[in-house]
Amino acid sequence: MERLLPKLKIADPDGHDLVEIKSQFPAGKRSIWMEIGFGTGEHLAGLATRHPDVGFLGCEPFVNGVAALLSKVDAAALHNIRVFDDDVRLLLPRLPEASIERLFILFADPWHKVRHHRRRITVSKNLDAFARVLSDNGTVIFASDQHDFAAWSLANFLDHPAYTWTARCRADWTEEPKGWITTRYQRKAREVGLDPVFLTFRRCMRSCVTRGGKVLNSPSDQCI
Repeated sequence: MERLLPKLKIADPDGHDLVEIKSQFPAGKRSIWMEIGFGTGEHLAGLATRHPDVGFLGCEPFVNGVAALLSKVDAAALHNIRVFDDDVRLLLPRLPEASIERLFILFADPWHKVRHHRRRITVSKNLDAFARVLSDNGTVIFASDQHDFAAWSLANFLDHPAYTWTARCRADWTEEPKGWITTRYQRKAREVGLDPVFLTFRRCMRSCVTRGGKVLNSPSDQCI
């Protein structure tokens, strides 16, 4: 950890300077994908192995999770992962607009008590921040085994003008997306009979607006 983290860490962003995220990776990365709360890093490391031409930004404030990811990075000699080891809300305002192509939010803390709902990762102000950093037609992949939290999050995404839910049939939210990498937390959930929900949202084109001035939120109306 002491050897590898300083090389891979995105420094704490100070002031108003943007973090030029692409410059944090070796040249030639076609896009940047981001995972918020990567746990022990098996999903992030698995994706980085499969997609060496993509830069992966993992955000995780817990030191044990960061250490677990770094051990995987070291073992697989991965060169396309960078880490922000703090609250992602500190980093989001410093990322350039439209700099992230794909965002993963997997098995986040549901914060069950109503008085704690403001801490949920899918509150409206966070969705605003995600929309700013996502590229046009970028995607958000959300997974949770807490169905109340998933339904609450879905309602927030549907209410936000920058996102379109891509589901066309029940299997689109009950079955794992193609190429899915199962996480340790997901396996534990299934062991106790919890079936995850998988939700995918597309970031609407910034140039597509309705007559009322809002971004289109209908798949059939997207500018592709």
